[in-house]
Amino acid sequence: MRLKEAAIAVRENAHAPYSNFKVGAAIRAASGTVYVGCNVENVAYPEGTCAEAGAIAAMVAAGETQLAEVYVIADSPDPVPPCGGCRQKLAEFGSGEVSVTMGTTAGAERHATIADLLPGAFGADHMAGA
Repeated sequence: MRLKEAAIAVRENAHAPYSNFKVGAAIRAASGTVYVGCNVENVAYPEGTCAEAGAIAAMVAAGETQLAEVYVIADSPDPVPPCGGCRQKLAEFGSGEVSVTMGTTAGAERHATIADLLPGAFGADHMAGA
């Protein structure tokens, strides 16, 4: 399954009644399996869930913990990067070299790696002395 098509399809399921800003994410795990997520808003805004977080949760729930590729799509003038929290979540499950493609519903794309999006990431190696 192609990540772009999976992200486009799941974006339609987003629950975004407050912002009307639907986001879809598709991730390929190291096994090759594709997991998807969409943003889920809550009237208490901080309680919402980002699309990337939903896709990662689906991957982990299936017993996988290693990202191989990411695609995120939204209806915006320019490709929308993952928020800071999602960048950290991506770094938890993918190496810095994992490709992240950000796309718009109009077809524009921007490519980066997790390391590009989160330079100097906090990682497990920082916890070695804890």
